[in-house]
Amino acid sequence: MKRYEKLAAEIAEAIRSGVLAKGEKLPSVRHTGAARALSASTVFQAYYLLEAQGLIVARERSGYYVNAGSSQLQPHGVQESVRKEASTVDVSELVFEILEATRAREGVALGSAFPSPLLFPLDKLAACMSSSVKAMDPWLTVKDLSPGDLELRRQIAQRYLSDGLVVAAEDIVITNGALEALNLCLSAVTRPGDTVLIEAPAFYACLQAVEQHGLKAVEITGHPQQGVDLEAMRQAILQHRPKACWLMTSFQNPTGSLMPQKHKRALVDLLTEHQIPLIEDDVYGELYFGTHKPLPAKAYDHAGLVMHCSSFSKCLAPGYRVGWVAAGRYARQVERLKLTSSLATSVPAQQALARYLTKGGYDRHLRQLRHQLLLQQIRFMEGIASYFPAETRISKPDGGYFLWLKLPGKVDALELYRHALANQISIAPGPMFSAHHEFRDYIRLNYGHGWNAETARALQWLGAFVRDAQKKNSNE
Repeated sequence: MKRYEKLAAEIAEAIRSGVLAKGEKLPSVRHTGAARALSASTVFQAYYLLEAQGLIVARERSGYYVNAGSSQLQPHGVQESVRKEASTVDVSELVFEILEATRAREGVALGSAFPSPLLFPLDKLAACMSSSVKAMDPWLTVKDLSPGDLELRRQIAQRYLSDGLVVAAEDIVITNGALEALNLCLSAVTRPGDTVLIEAPAFYACLQAVEQHGLKAVEITGHPQQGVDLEAMRQAILQHRPKACWLMTSFQNPTGSLMPQKHKRALVDLLTEHQIPLIEDDVYGELYFGTHKPLPAKAYDHAGLVMHCSSFSKCLAPGYRVGWVAAGRYARQVERLKLTSSLATSVPAQQALARYLTKGGYDRHLRQLRHQLLLQQIRFMEGIASYFPAETRISKPDGGYFLWLKLPGKVDALELYRHALANQISIAPGPMFSAHHEFRDYIRLNYGHGWNAETARALQWLGAFVRDAQKKNSNE
């Protein structure tokens, strides 16, 4: 980022986190410039950018202030507890119905699971694809069937190393997106009828995978800020003797929760004590808003029990469907399962990504992407605060691109979903994230598609519906 963009991003983060409160005056241009060794022009550019984004306002002869209209909704309190018994899962029909509604290009895709494709360097990726295809050795289509392109695995291993994790390239298996990696891991460590620990609410694809593998799920209560309850997990382990655990430890979908590092360490210690493999879904780990990338639970794994799954779909190359797993002691099993299921991942896509990573533009792209998502989160939270009832509770994630809302007055999320869909607005209702169709008064909203007049009108419509439903329920 340019200097003024970096300054703007830091101030935006301070506004989002509450360090700079609504109505509070920003330091003067002269003071900010002197404190940061920046020119007045650079500081003015940063303030102009923040003003254009609606985050600050200029007052004549007074200076710049945090937008007083930026009232913040209250964050979630303690997450409601969930059922503790092991049970079969039946969510596929509901999930398919809702996902079908998010595919249309028309309308406002607040229910989408993906950020806007316009946020990614698709032209540079296309150039890398073209170059790699022209230079591709035909024998690579046989040589790199599984575990995948060696150069791409080396580049991924180097990124682990830059985070302080030593992962051998030969322990990485390239897959068709992270979802295949997660399913391969589940197949490697479970058999039909086994019990798996999952979080609640859970990523709906996790629920579908458990259902399709004929497994039983035990839902562990998750907090919108802290992640899963480790004491509840300990009790579930003793009671149900699970064969595996599937969690998102960083910017969980749908809540956006980030498990603190000490909790990740304690989680790995607990699972290691009982020799339970952890399938770690970490597709949002690069989309952090702080100064440091949160380490995955894999960083505390010394027994090879953590299978760390990720992909480029959410942070670089949507549509390329290239993911991977660092599978630890299960690497060879996962590799063989890959060979007997989908055989291989697209060689041109792998080589294009390897070439892009080698050229060194990935981290610059990620900085720009994180900056844009942070600004979009702030705008969405402002819009929700303006249009939704004050009793609405909202997550305040430190990364990713999802907001998890608890609706007031027992407003039914499925009813809201169906009325919104009739008005070409998609949302993700809470029941699709539960094995028992719970969280009926919750919705997930995607702020990854940017802020515009159409989005503002959609949030205004949703807020009005919630207000009317809240009033109706209170009169009954």
